[in-house]
Amino acid sequence: MSAEISVLPSPRAPAVEAPHLDGLNAAQREAAAFGLVAPHGWDADPLLILAGAGSGKTQTLSHRAAHLVLAGVDPRRILLLTFSRRAAGEMTRRAHAICAAAMRTSHRRAPAVRLPWAGTFHAIGARLLREYAPRLGLEPAFSILDRGDAGDLMDVARHDAGLAARAKRFPRKDTCLAIYSATINQQARLVDVLANRFPWCVDHHDDLKRLFADYTMRKHDRATLDYDDLLLYWSQVMQVPALAAEIGGRFDHVLIDEYQDTNNLQAGLIAAMKPDGRGVTAVGDDAQAIYGFRGATVEHILDFGQRFCGTHTVTLSQNYRSTQAILDAANTLMDDASRAYAKRLFSERGAGCRPRHVTVLDSTAEAGYVADAVLARRETGVALRQQAVLFRNGHHANELEIELIRRDVPFRKYGGLKFLEAAHVKDFLALVRWADNPRHEIAAWRAMQLVPGVGPGTARQAMDALAAANDRLTALAAFRPPRADREAWRGLIDIVARLAARPTAWPVALAPAATWIKAAVADRYEAPTTAREADIDDLVRIAGRYGDAPSFLTELTLDPPQATGDHNDDALLDEDYLVLSTVHSAKGQEWDSVHVLHVADGTFPSEFATRTEAGLAEERRLLYVAMTRAKNELALISPLRYYVPEQPRYGDRHVYGAASRFLTPGVLACFEPVVAGDITPATPQARPALGGRPAATHDLAASVRALWD
Repeated sequence: MSAEISVLPSPRAPAVEAPHLDGLNAAQREAAAFGLVAPHGWDADPLLILAGAGSGKTQTLSHRAAHLVLAGVDPRRILLLTFSRRAAGEMTRRAHAICAAAMRTSHRRAPAVRLPWAGTFHAIGARLLREYAPRLGLEPAFSILDRGDAGDLMDVARHDAGLAARAKRFPRKDTCLAIYSATINQQARLVDVLANRFPWCVDHHDDLKRLFADYTMRKHDRATLDYDDLLLYWSQVMQVPALAAEIGGRFDHVLIDEYQDTNNLQAGLIAAMKPDGRGVTAVGDDAQAIYGFRGATVEHILDFGQRFCGTHTVTLSQNYRSTQAILDAANTLMDDASRAYAKRLFSERGAGCRPRHVTVLDSTAEAGYVADAVLARRETGVALRQQAVLFRNGHHANELEIELIRRDVPFRKYGGLKFLEAAHVKDFLALVRWADNPRHEIAAWRAMQLVPGVGPGTARQAMDALAAANDRLTALAAFRPPRADREAWRGLIDIVARLAARPTAWPVALAPAATWIKAAVADRYEAPTTAREADIDDLVRIAGRYGDAPSFLTELTLDPPQATGDHNDDALLDEDYLVLSTVHSAKGQEWDSVHVLHVADGTFPSEFATRTEAGLAEERRLLYVAMTRAKNELALISPLRYYVPEQPRYGDRHVYGAASRFLTPGVLACFEPVVAGDITPATPQARPALGGRPAATHDLAASVRALWD
């Protein structure tokens, strides 16, 4: 049984006459109106809102922001921190609508509720750092490295230090960056991070420490920060008492969405701004803490009341998404959690049909079952896009993808290549980044090497020439690359220099750069180029939403499109499509019907997560998130056997999967058992032989030879 964390009752604030809160249930209203009238508008002790899955978290936090404004709090003194720009925008939009409606009802003029300090942790960090840069020894126009550019700079430092030429294997750039990021975000010692997450790198501790110091210096010299630096530098600012008091004093209320997803840096920032917790409102659900691999830890929400004394806790238990039968299964799953807040989700939508636990023979049978079920549900009037197939890891859907293609069922998969990882997109952004910051070495290197004949050596010579010219881009027009296409070189320098010289002409000045990069892409990459050119056109269109290059580059880096097609119009898609998604990418989403693949020990939970109690606890929460995405129908699918990889094409070597340890008798009692197809293994004669060649039934070669007899 779980070790439940009980919430002690707190004195409740007196009822507030607030018609704008009438649409909320009792718990939501209590959370939105918590606090008392104060001389400056509204005062409140620390508030923790435990928002169960589908319980109206966004609605509640939006109403709280609106209630604060209507109570007299200056919107500029409200800091709203989220984990996505879309969440910040949606809450701001809702808060504005609530205030406008309340003002119309009372015949008063609606205040402009734009919540100017609403955004992601990283976006708010970037904004504060630019504002305070002169006092911190930073250049206000610093560039922000995306993950790819940060990895490239790490690789340059790695090669220059001679670490790549070692006889003994040294971590590659992506591993080095992952170690660096984990150390920063967990605020942990490098030696502990290596021991716990990268044990094979323990012997490289001293070299990695020197590498990270060099990497940090290189970023500073080039007026660049990476993604993790936005929080790290902000955190360092908050170590200065005067600056911490000044920044914390700018905000009367700090509202944090998805608090269970905070890492040590983020939780520390909140505590540094509001040491006593007054005005802090944290919303989250410990049962949905699934981002441990990013450095988040569930302990922050579990220990919120200990960090901020006098915390008032409100639990949102009414679920507006799922039927009670689905919630009963999810509640029972979390009953076995090792440590969690006590809460049970309930629904007023009715019991609904019981979720199904489906047993199939193997992954091939699983794919066939899901395709049949999805198409059958479609015939009942449920569109494909209202259905989803979720999985622990991307490769778990491989067989299903093949089956869907065979049956002409369109689908869209989430969790694949990100838009900004596409090579031609990075090429175009390199031009813009280099024009915005001539010292952005990684962007410059990538842009220069678009010119035929320019390699790393020539790029290094050009960067030295640029430094000697005090970073004047026009000076590179006189640089003569020894073996490059000099006409193309002059074209590149002219494009970048003109883009840098016309910051006020944004985004019109991007047009020549787009034309140049399209020509370069046509020569650099294989056909077809139409899709790549369309991506570049879309980037120019997206840039038009921003006032200048720094804001465009910052927002695109901090909140990029998730996939190459995400920014395109839905009219370009099929009339309908099935959603395939990893569970991590599905958080925050909902569908009428949900199928969860490979619910067996070793796959769900993942075998790599069962080594520690914390890892296993997070896997349980991950399954809980998957189950609570479903509104009306839920199916967990468990194949009986898995084929062993690296065997002949028609090989039959396999192992039998163990039942998922999460599917205890109590949990299974909430499910309808279903056996799909024949789960009796085929006889050896019915399957192809192990050697990869089926038994011959007719000697075709003999028949052909007989033609010449």
